[in-house]
Amino acid sequence: MQIVETTNEGLKRAYTVTISAAAISSKVEGEIKKIAPQVKMPGFRAGKVPANLVKKLHGPAIHQEALNTSIREAMDKLVADNALRPAMNPDVQLGEGYEEGKDAELTVSLEILPKIEAPSLDGLKLEKLTVAVADDAVTEAVERIASQQQRFETKDGEAADGDQVICDFTGKQDGVEFEGGKAEKQPIVIGAGRLIPGFEEQLVGIKAGDERTITVTFPEDYPAENLKGEEVTFDIVAHEIKAPSESKIDDDFAKELGLESLEQLTGLLRGQLEQETAGLTRTAMKRSLLDQLAAGHDFEVPPTMVEAEFSQIWQQLVQEAQGEEDPAAALEEIEAEKDDYRKIAERRVRLGLLLSEIGQANGVEVTQQEMGMLMQQAAQQYRPEDRQRFFEYVQQDPMMAAQLRAPLYEDKVVDFLIEKADVTEREVTREELQAAIEADTDGTAEEKPAAKKAPAKKAKKADDVSADEAGAEEAPKKAAAKKAAKSSEEPAEGEREPTKKAPAKKAAKSSEDAVEGEPEAKPAKKAPAKKKAADTEG
Repeated sequence: MQIVETTNEGLKRAYTVTISAAAISSKVEGEIKKIAPQVKMPGFRAGKVPANLVKKLHGPAIHQEALNTSIREAMDKLVADNALRPAMNPDVQLGEGYEEGKDAELTVSLEILPKIEAPSLDGLKLEKLTVAVADDAVTEAVERIASQQQRFETKDGEAADGDQVICDFTGKQDGVEFEGGKAEKQPIVIGAGRLIPGFEEQLVGIKAGDERTITVTFPEDYPAENLKGEEVTFDIVAHEIKAPSESKIDDDFAKELGLESLEQLTGLLRGQLEQETAGLTRTAMKRSLLDQLAAGHDFEVPPTMVEAEFSQIWQQLVQEAQGEEDPAAALEEIEAEKDDYRKIAERRVRLGLLLSEIGQANGVEVTQQEMGMLMQQAAQQYRPEDRQRFFEYVQQDPMMAAQLRAPLYEDKVVDFLIEKADVTEREVTREELQAAIEADTDGTAEEKPAAKKAPAKKAKKADDVSADEAGAEEAPKKAAAKKAAKSSEEPAEGEREPTKKAPAKKAAKSSEDAVEGEPEAKPAKKAPAKKKAADTEG
């Protein structure tokens, strides 16, 4: 095997690699000897098929496998002999015109990770902003849940705005029932705006036992093609009229949520609020820490890593823009700030490499047990029959494993640095803590778009999940019975067709988050390439 370096500029490297025909042929012959005893052919006893016939039958496949193996070994030798730390998988191309019996000529190009001196951890100073959970905040959270669990009590007389009508309805188009337009004993709150325009309003004045036919027109943007803009009728049979009643916050209310007492509910909510503020506190400390690291280090980063990070940011921004009221204007706005987002990507990569260097220098690692748990969690998104293949893929692909390990590795390095820092505490309000997180703390150009967009894009990274302000509402729901998480006016299965459908809000990773962490920073020490040429027939 012959390896010749052709490019050595900055972080870019390129090589030509020649694998002799004899070396490939030797692997072919070895593979033939290996499989010959298992080959069966009419006229020959098992294991007695001549090698030349085995080669005639399976030669192309055996040769391709031998070529692939030779290329993998060549890449491993290239990386080891030149002490390379590839930033991404090398690009490997097999020369045109290659055929069996000839030397394999490869061109290899890659970018390497920069050499980074592990920074001194002396002098790190952090301020820990803490928020005390006030009693009135807990009370407000309880009241917010109570307002969502609206109660209704049976009343006599006609239905009015705000009342709940328990009824059957059957939708008809040109006198024929249409799919999804039928329900029985469906609770409908007049004025809630859950159904298509005109439906709820025509229930005003109806009484228990009444039958009524109403006429409505589906919106032009209704999802069902056969109903867009169409006028239909609904035959209504009212069973019961209920008026809203005030939700009394007491032990009975807590029991309706599946809890034992109001005290238990308030305790759960207080714990949730404390967890939220602790998450916000850590986020603020992390932002300050990363700003200090970014300010003290400026080194060249691999362009391919920056481009990969920027692509993720840009894809997310475009997706968010398409969900805005005016997608064209939103796209124009982010397009004007494209260069700033590219700087954010460069900052993330630089911080990722720096955190990786700090972690390696100080023995921070993700254990096999922790990695196993990460794989188990990630595998849940696949069908049961596909999970084993996912495990095998992660085990065979160092880059995939590094991406999976990244968030936990970053958290562990950040926690290590926080422990090493000189930390002072200061009590602030929740608003002040939130402002500290969203502030353009280091004043760099790359943070400006993120800071400007922060109010509209509040989605968090993994380490920010606990800071979600909606979490207080979810705590009792997780502990309560199913009915606690479901409003009494929630539509039943049969109501879906005539119901207005709100556009989904996409949760997304904010561009203000500073760094993805270890995967880009440390892909794999050996980094065997994914060969583009390896699966070609030549």
